[in-house]
Amino acid sequence: MRKLELSRYRNTLAEQLAALGRHGAATAQELAESGDELPDPADRATRETDLEGELRMRDRDRRLAAKIQSALARIDAGTFGTCVACGQPIPAERLRARPETDLCIDCKREAERAPQRA
Repeated sequence: MRKLELSRYRNTLAEQLAALGRHGAATAQELAESGDELPDPADRATRETDLEGELRMRDRDRRLAAKIQSALARIDAGTFGTCVACGQPIPAERLRARPETDLCIDCKREAERAPQRA
């Protein structure tokens, strides 16, 4: 893969990681500000449901951030764009859609099917 392409992927991944960090900081601030006790049980339940959804999203973001950091490490190691399962190059279309991926589409399909067999 050319240096220019790697640079683009690195920038895209770094921007995604920064955005995830901003989302996390906003959630932390929202949690800190939501300490007011609401007297109405329905209002409390609504707030708790909203916060639960927000925390679920941040957990997904945390897992995505780990994948992004792994992709950045693969760029540094020179293995970015190579499937970790089969060793074949990951098509550029897949990398543009999911730059944090470490599996080619065939290996990803197989990985998604594997739990269904058990």
